[in-house]
Amino acid sequence: MAQQWRDEKRLKKKLGSYPSMPLSKAREIFNRDFAELIQKGRSIKIAGDTRPGTVADLFEAYVAYLKGGGKSSWKEAEKGLNKIADTLGRNRPARDIEPDEIIAIIRPIYERGKRSMADHVRSYIRSAFSWGLKSEHDYRSTAARRFRLTYNPAAGIPTEPKTIGTRWLSEEEFVRLYRWLECPDTPVHPSYARAVQIIMLTGQRVEEIARLHVDQWDAKERIIDWTKTKNLQPHAVPVPSLAAELIESIIPNEHGWFFPSAKDPSKPVSHGTLYSFIWRQRDRGVIPHATNRDLRRTFKTLAGKAGVPKEIRDRLQNHALQDVSSKHYDRWNYMVEKRAGMAKWDKFVRAMLAKKRMKAAA
Repeated sequence: MAQQWRDEKRLKKKLGSYPSMPLSKAREIFNRDFAELIQKGRSIKIAGDTRPGTVADLFEAYVAYLKGGGKSSWKEAEKGLNKIADTLGRNRPARDIEPDEIIAIIRPIYERGKRSMADHVRSYIRSAFSWGLKSEHDYRSTAARRFRLTYNPAAGIPTEPKTIGTRWLSEEEFVRLYRWLECPDTPVHPSYARAVQIIMLTGQRVEEIARLHVDQWDAKERIIDWTKTKNLQPHAVPVPSLAAELIESIIPNEHGWFFPSAKDPSKPVSHGTLYSFIWRQRDRGVIPHATNRDLRRTFKTLAGKAGVPKEIRDRLQNHALQDVSSKHYDRWNYMVEKRAGMAKWDKFVRAMLAKKRMKAAA
């Protein structure tokens, strides 16, 4: 036990149990974590492990923070940081990491032409160290260690310039892609093609459609209802009748996923797999040049052409509205307006598909 007299009261705190903890180990822990605290007159009740956290401690605690906050990115961050920890040295104190070491990790990735990946690695490291700096004084932090960081070694590394996409599909390109997904000219996993069709028809985020579960589909109301989304806001969207018919034609697997992974049916298809699925077909030249994000942009653009007001398009796509009224006061769900908007879009898409089919027949 560690013992302290403070304000004429004796305080105790358990160090361990004998014989699993020998006396020499108890003395080591007392000198390390308690002696200085007692000399300063501070209570031993707040004493903890004073060893600076390792790289592994920092990365694991940061991933736990993301997971606890409901961030969907925690799995990708965990995978990326695990590889980085192996390179930097898992058992090294995090405070010893220098900027040159991080650059040495990023540069080979960049030189391979993987610029986006290099920027992701930089971002993972910078975010983990930034969290570590703040967690030193965060009473809400559940990290087992304090890291004693003095600066963020990745803070000064410049980011990769962002390329802002402007690509969207014309009506002809939209129809060409949709028809190819209906009848691919090469064997593909059927759930992948149908997932992309739903993205085209609803304008929703790739991650959210990829993870569509039977619990989120209200067949009676023809509504997809997410309790939590990328911007951490609940989102319910009525789908156009064409998308509803497609969803109802799909039998969810035994785990409830509409679009299960080909490798592991207990999990949904990843958004990365859907991206690569589109890339492969695009590189073959059988579909228009587009990314899944371009499809979301296409919905925004063509739905506007169909007569859907921009405010309703924003709400249908769950774009964050930044004005004070929308953020803090307006709690109307706009379901009536969203249904009307989707009805216009559905009519537009059906006419577009029918027009192109008639031209092909002629």
